[in-house]
Amino acid sequence: MTTEQVLLLDEAGNQIGLADKAEVHHADTPLHLAFSSYLFDDQGRTLLSRRALHKKTWPGIWTNTACGHPAPGEKMTDSVLRRLKDELGLPEIKQVDLILPEFRYRAEMPNGVVENEMCPVFRGTVIGTPTPNPAEVDSTEWVPWHTFAEEVLNGTRDISPWCRLQVAELAKLGPNPMEWPVASDDNLPPAAKI
Repeated sequence: MTTEQVLLLDEAGNQIGLADKAEVHHADTPLHLAFSSYLFDDQGRTLLSRRALHKKTWPGIWTNTACGHPAPGEKMTDSVLRRLKDELGLPEIKQVDLILPEFRYRAEMPNGVVENEMCPVFRGTVIGTPTPNPAEVDSTEWVPWHTFAEEVLNGTRDISPWCRLQVAELAKLGPNPMEWPVASDDNLPPAAKI
């Protein structure tokens, strides 16, 4: 089995190296490339996932549908589709659109482990039921977007720190996720443009 690697970035989003994913997250996590995705069904619900309890970062925390890191040489949309299949058993995604190409965040866990990512955000639509991979996802829940966004914004829903920041940005795009404008790949970090 090959070791999963992440792309290390400079402040402008250019790739400056690679690191093993298993070793990159610690108290001084270097800036690296990732992504987040939000899947929706035809009822306007978004699929939330609860991170597996043994995850190094934010174990057992509810978050957006799926997150991940593109492999070296992998297109961003391909990495999104790969993670949706690996984490949630969702091989059939109707569409994946880039929504927030320039999202970036840094968050620290109570134990000092840090996430530090340029993390473009994608929206997708799906038909079918997830079958979570227990190595990645503890459980899932479908929630109406308007309910979810309201609870995140008013602080009544416990959610990952990156998801809280993303929902604040996504809410600015309008109440209907299917009407959010698709962003240009030109606005992705340079390391993500392949």
